[in-house]
Amino acid sequence: MKFRQKDFSEELKGKIRNTELALKSHVEKLLSSYKPIFAEKNVDFDAGFDREGNDPFQPGYRSSVSIGISENDELIDLHLLKIWECDRYIVGVPTAKNIPGSKIIGELLDEPLEEVKKELKEYIEEVLYNLD
Repeated sequence: MKFRQKDFSEELKGKIRNTELALKSHVEKLLSSYKPIFAEKNVDFDAGFDREGNDPFQPGYRSSVSIGISENDELIDLHLLKIWECDRYIVGVPTAKNIPGSKIIGELLDEPLEEVKKELKEYIEEVLYNLD
């Protein structure tokens, strides 16, 4: 879901932070649950939360969760899920410069949290099933 700078509010900032914290915690649980299962199959399983920037309403701020699966140091699969991303645009094109007429737009994950958690679990279980 896209938000223009005029829609940025403390309520939105709170929603972003809560979503980030919930998914960070969920990814840590997935990591502790599934890492041993993948290890039994001699496959590396890694998951994490990543954030660039400090203020969600500043261009360049990004947050995401990722799940990586590799075998013999070769990446088999990577699943990235963007939580929030804020960039500056001019005529629909991202720009790093503050050009007059440019707009700051943020994009928030628009699926409900429970759906996202379910999607991540299904993704992991599908990869496990395909390893057999």
